[in-house]
Amino acid sequence: VPLGSMVTLRETTAPDRIVRYNLYPSADINGDTQAGFSSGQSIATMERVARETLPPGFGFEWTDIAYQQKAAGNTIIYIFPLCVLFVFLALSAQYESWILPLAVILIVPLCLLCAVFGIWLREMDNNILVQIGFIVLIGLACKNAILIV
Repeated sequence: VPLGSMVTLRETTAPDRIVRYNLYPSADINGDTQAGFSSGQSIATMERVARETLPPGFGFEWTDIAYQQKAAGNTIIYIFPLCVLFVFLALSAQYESWILPLAVILIVPLCLLCAVFGIWLREMDNNILVQIGFIVLIGLACKNAILIV
């Protein structure tokens, strides 16, 4: 049985792949922040532009780092003081004193102030990687202060 008797062949063009997100057809849009603007400002601008320009029935979702940033929100203002409190309590238990841990903890504002000054001096953004670096810097500064005390 010849194939032409069962099907009709015709040549068409189509994309080489179909992108889906949560089982819906989607289009990937990638971008980067402009120098001098934070990633939070870029996310807010993209949301505003999407609300103004997308037709009804269309939506958008954040993925990767932007999704993580939106999910985390401003939890860093709660995380830093809790970290300092837990370090202070652990050092108080270790030294069996409430005064000696203060010598260790008081180095934290100075090292953070110097780090923020360095970031400002180089005109860098305060993004999630910088904030992780702050946590590492606090740990290293406290370690050095513990060795001195």
